[in-house]
Amino acid sequence: MLPLSKVQDLISKHSKLEKELSSQEIDKKSFAEKSKEYSDLNDIIKEAISYFNYQKNKKELENLINDNDTDKEMKDLAKSELDQLEKNNDSNEKKIKLFLLPKDEADTKNAMIEIRAGTGGLEASLFASDLFKMYEKVSHKKKWLLEVISISKSDAGGLKEVIASIKGKNIYSSLKYESGVHRVQRVPDTETQGRVHTSAATVAVMPEAEEVDVKIEDKDLRIDVFRSSGPGGQSVNTTDSAVRITHIPTGIVVSQQDEKSQIRNKEKGLKILRSRIYELERQKRDEERSKDRKSKIGSGDRSERIRTYNFPQGRVTDHRINLTLHKLSEFMEGEIFDEMIENLVIQAQESELNNI
Repeated sequence: MLPLSKVQDLISKHSKLEKELSSQEIDKKSFAEKSKEYSDLNDIIKEAISYFNYQKNKKELENLINDNDTDKEMKDLAKSELDQLEKNNDSNEKKIKLFLLPKDEADTKNAMIEIRAGTGGLEASLFASDLFKMYEKVSHKKKWLLEVISISKSDAGGLKEVIASIKGKNIYSSLKYESGVHRVQRVPDTETQGRVHTSAATVAVMPEAEEVDVKIEDKDLRIDVFRSSGPGGQSVNTTDSAVRITHIPTGIVVSQQDEKSQIRNKEKGLKILRSRIYELERQKRDEERSKDRKSKIGSGDRSERIRTYNFPQGRVTDHRINLTLHKLSEFMEGEIFDEMIENLVIQAQESELNNI
């Protein structure tokens, strides 16, 4: 049972913020911060008040039911109200517990997504391309803005690697459970015997870090320029426009050569570097807080096999929550992506709630 003192704190905080925001003495910075806090509390205040008054309202209804002077019609009505009150109370308790769970500060951020072909040769690169197309379709349906930062193509339309930025509302919270190994089982076009092959691609989703999130000192960087080796025409291949950035304290290396401009490549490279450093720091903090982090949903472990896409049987299975959807073609079109994510979020929340 949720301690009433915690619920009282929520109600008191809401009331206090309401008074502060209506006063004329609050400065602009405080107003913005407290408006956000007040808005968040508004999402739960109705449930908090109802939960806090539950015992009082329950006792009043029970007294009415047990009162010999109460007629049958009134007793039946009170019994019905009591039944609904108890159901609402259970629902309210869960909502409040979810609200009180520690917030991931990165949930509201945009995201950087990196997809790389894994084991399986050409078929793995084709699958990496299919995954990227799926995220493109999801982004389009949700009106997110997807921008390719770096791309390396393979033969037959596959992808060795692609890095993209996805912008919108609460992007990281929607995509953070995608990190890990995605496995595909299907018959390649080149397979003459009709045998099913298994290959894989890795997906890494990181919060897109702003300059205020990660301070990178020039003295901590080693920047090398070199001639681009990929396709892009003469102006790309005949100038030292490619950039390799090494962050000396962490050893993280980012290479960028998609643009003709060295300056633009450096900007893109720093964008990727900033997000990787931010994610590294987040992982360190999380591991300090929880030694069993890798057993949790959304650990971000790139070596963890999280999902299998079985084309012959038309199903997609998420191994973390043992959920199988027999709608693989719709999933790859981005049609039922939300159904998978919602189940992952619910399972993760249930796991957190059990620890309260």
